[in-house]
Amino acid sequence: MTLDLESWAKERGVKYFMVSYTDLFGAQRAKLVPTAAIKGMQEEGAGFAGFATWLDMTPAHPDLFAKPDPSSVIQLPWKKDVAWVAADCIMEDELVEQAPRVVLKKRIAEAAEKGLRVKTGVEAEFFLITPDGSTISDAADTAEKPCYDQQALLRRYDVIAEICDYMLELGWKPYQNDHEDANGQFEMNWEYDDALITADKHSFFKFMVKSVAEKHGLRATFMPKPFKGLTGNGCHCHISVWDLDGKVNAFADKAMPFGLSQKGKTFLGGIMKHASALAAITNPTVNSYKRINAPRTISGATWAPNTVTWTGNNRTHMVRVPGPGRFELRLPDGAVNPYLLQAIIIAAGLSGLASDADPGPHHDIDMYRDGHKITDAPRLPLNLLDALREYDRDEGLKAAMGEAFSSAYLKLKHQEWNSYCSQFTEWERATTLDI
Repeated sequence: MTLDLESWAKERGVKYFMVSYTDLFGAQRAKLVPTAAIKGMQEEGAGFAGFATWLDMTPAHPDLFAKPDPSSVIQLPWKKDVAWVAADCIMEDELVEQAPRVVLKKRIAEAAEKGLRVKTGVEAEFFLITPDGSTISDAADTAEKPCYDQQALLRRYDVIAEICDYMLELGWKPYQNDHEDANGQFEMNWEYDDALITADKHSFFKFMVKSVAEKHGLRATFMPKPFKGLTGNGCHCHISVWDLDGKVNAFADKAMPFGLSQKGKTFLGGIMKHASALAAITNPTVNSYKRINAPRTISGATWAPNTVTWTGNNRTHMVRVPGPGRFELRLPDGAVNPYLLQAIIIAAGLSGLASDADPGPHHDIDMYRDGHKITDAPRLPLNLLDALREYDRDEGLKAAMGEAFSSAYLKLKHQEWNSYCSQFTEWERATTLDI
């Protein structure tokens, strides 16, 4: 039975709904709808001009309607009279195939047709910085190896604890918070769930972190590499696949190496097979490639991959298998679209299952020290243009993600790359002015 949002709101004192969708570039778009009007929005959707956001549309397109999904509704813990609800994009009574949440729901349906239920968890890293974005917000956070810094964590207790309290209130089951490997950087973890629920929570988490930071006079950024010399913001994703009841882990087999079943191994094979192409989705900005191709950071390691390899419990590879029945994809960064992240994982994994893909040999070496010894594994793209070209060449992955989405994404991302290339930088002036 579908939840009646108007009744739900009246029971909780909610006055307004933020009917929200996420566009191709990961930007969250919303309309603030009074509870008195939400019944009509639940039936028809809130109206938007699609061209005004990062979707491949023109001003001549008909109205885009964002139809709220009541199962995703969240009352804002820091502003109780407002609720957030994720929406699916519709145009002329048809789902908008390029819309990220629609793309993900289609991939989930395809997995379900094969009797599979994908569950994931994300590790969303972020920096707390000054409002103008120029530096980290804690001038005392200067340790050479700041990861798990006890003092620095407690100096930001008010922000981190407030966010964690809200996750506890929402029933997300958060279980740990830490100061990460860069000065001014933090990570907060909550329990894994079905892919769509994780994507909705991930989207809301970014909104919540930014909102709470602003409340405290700070700014939060998930930018992949906001500061030269410091570790960038990753968004590692832990993946497992279950039966439709969610009770039997199809990836788990204690008799197999790493406790990863044959089905799990071929799903991983799909990730490895399409890795260079899926980087266009998991690492979607120009800045993303400053993280995965970065030189050694001040702390001693980037904690980001640059080669398509997998391993056991070893964080220097693109994929690690830390325990039976799951694996961790360490490629995605903080700019990743929460819905497209889950969609591309499912698309690549199902491709691997369909073709019985072999992930290739695992490597136990330290990739940061001895990675040069691996000569038969492809390097990850060096920049966004290379990643977009890899995605465009990967006909199977493009089809698996949907032609309408792939065409729109490639078009807008190429425009973004061209815009970047038209900029004149201080580096150019510093290196060529006197030639």
